[in-house]
Amino acid sequence: DVSSPKHGKVDPDNMPHVGGNTWAGGTGGRDTAGLGGKGGPYRLDAGHRVYQISQAEKDAVPEEVKRAAREMGEKAFKQRLKEIQMSEYDASTYERFSGAVRHQVQSLR
Repeated sequence: DVSSPKHGKVDPDNMPHVGGNTWAGGTGGRDTAGLGGKGGPYRLDAGHRVYQISQAEKDAVPEEVKRAAREMGEKAFKQRLKEIQMSEYDASTYERFSGAVRHQVQSLR
């Protein structure tokens, strides 16, 4: 079950973590920032293979947990913009231009 979103602990060795409710950047878990899980506040890629839980499990997350995760993600986004001295308008403008060439950049990489 999901309880409340959190960033999670950072693994100093950056080991892959699958499932659970502890590590930031893990996959397929719950409540923590990562990929492929449920109830986390935002996506966080630690560079490991992603294990995806089912959509049915994601849909079963209570609305209050989803709301808390969205609020925490929005707060982290605004904090990050502040750290890099970027406004929300700057971020949306960047996303508009970046999105237009995203496919081409990925092809070049």
